[in-house]
Order: sequence, then C-alpha cells, then structure tokens
Amino acid sequence: MATLTDKSAIITGASSGIGEAIAKHLAAEGANVVLAARRSERLEELAQQIEKEYNVAAKVAETDVTNREDVENLVKLTKDSFGSVDLLVNNAGVMLLSFLKNDYVDEWEQMVDVNIKGVLFGIHAALPSMIEQESGHIINVSSVAGHEVFPSSTVYSATKYAVRALSMGMEKELSRSGVRVTNISPGAVDTELTDHITDGEVLEMFKDHSMEPLEAKDIARAVAYAATQPDYVNVNEVIVRPMHKK
Repeated sequence: MATLTDKSAIITGASSGIGEAIAKHLAAEGANVVLAARRSERLEELAQQIEKEYNVAAKVAETDVTNREDVENLVKLTKDSFGSVDLLVNNAGVMLLSFLKNDYVDEWEQMVDVNIKGVLFGIHAALPSMIEQESGHIINVSSVAGHEVFPSSTVYSATKYAVRALSMGMEKELSRSGVRVTNISPGAVDTELTDHITDGEVLEMFKDHSMEPLEAKDIARAVAYAATQPDYVNVNEVIVRPMHKK
C-alpha cells in the first residue's frame, strides 16, 4: 500500500472522537495534518501530541464549518503551509436526534448547516486546487443513518443521505479528474455525539438499547485504508457497523 508521507490532510471536527482518531491515523501514515474545529485549545493539545509521536507537522485552524470564510481560510492555511491540499476529510457533524412531533426546528436547522453546508463549503474550498493539480482525495463521513431511517433519526438521516448523495455525485463527476472520493458510513460509535441529544423521549428510548458501540479508532482505520490505496484505486463506499453480541 502507498503511504501518505509528505501529503497534507485536512480533518474537520478534529477536536474529539472520530476526527481526533482520524488525524492520528493519517499522521501515523506520514501525512502532515491540519486540525480544524471550534475548540482551538483541544486542537493545540492534539497538534503537540501528533508532532511528538508521529514526527509530522500539525497545524491548527479554529474553524466553524458553517462559516464559508472560515473554511476558505482553512484551505488557504493548508496550501500556504504545505503547498497543496492532498486530502480533505469532511468529518464535522452533529447528531441531534428527535421526534418530528416534538418540533425541534432549531436543531433541524443546525444539522442542515453543519452536516450538509459544512461539507459543501469544504468541497467548495478544496476542490478547485485538487482539480488543478489533478490529484487529491475527498472523504466524506456520512452514517449508517444515511442508508436507513429509524424513529427519531428522520432529519439527521436526511442530512446524512445528502452527504452520501454528494459523495456519489462527486465520484461520477470527478472520475476522470484524478480526484478520488470516498463515503464512510459509521454505525454506532462511542463518541460525545449522543451527549448533545436533548429530546427526552429519545433519551428514554436509548435506555432500552444494549449494543456495544464501535470505537472512534475503528472508523479512523477505515479512513486510513481508503486514503492509503494506490492512486489508481478509488474506494467509493465503506460501511462500518458494530457486531450484535449474543
């Protein structure tokens, strides 16, 4: 397999969970990483850890993916620091599950802004450079909820179906451009995403579920697998689910 030595990788939502694990795995493959999220203090700590452990460069960009200018500046920082944008991982996302009847419209809007517009802004900022250099890789983190819908996931699933549709359309449009596209769909993962759910009925429903979730590093391995394939190999879709133990 190819390695990512001297390549640059942007990871959004890198301050915790899946994004943090992805950053470490790509750094372990030799990539210089640009860590993007709103919590800059956590990013600074992660950058120091990555540079010490993996002997690569790690830059920090305080970024709100719902702000187009922030994302444009993120890509500019990457190009100024490393000369190119070789890998963009659109990982930032929120999962505010709620039942439609409970009318959490502000949370619906937040999910649309982060999960869809945030991905689009990343594509907008990074894709022109990748097309110009005739190489690059965009990895979008969708969800198993982008393949099926369950009660309370209706709006969240709609946003993740959108991410998956974007990935599918990009792959078709860019297949001759040198730019690769991968859609990663995690199942249940042990991260802080569920901590932000406010619908009491959803929280009560979750009490009856006894499934051991995946770890963030399980998804990071899938990302690293797709990213380290030879240039002529495009891994379009990876679905990662936890096993249901007896």
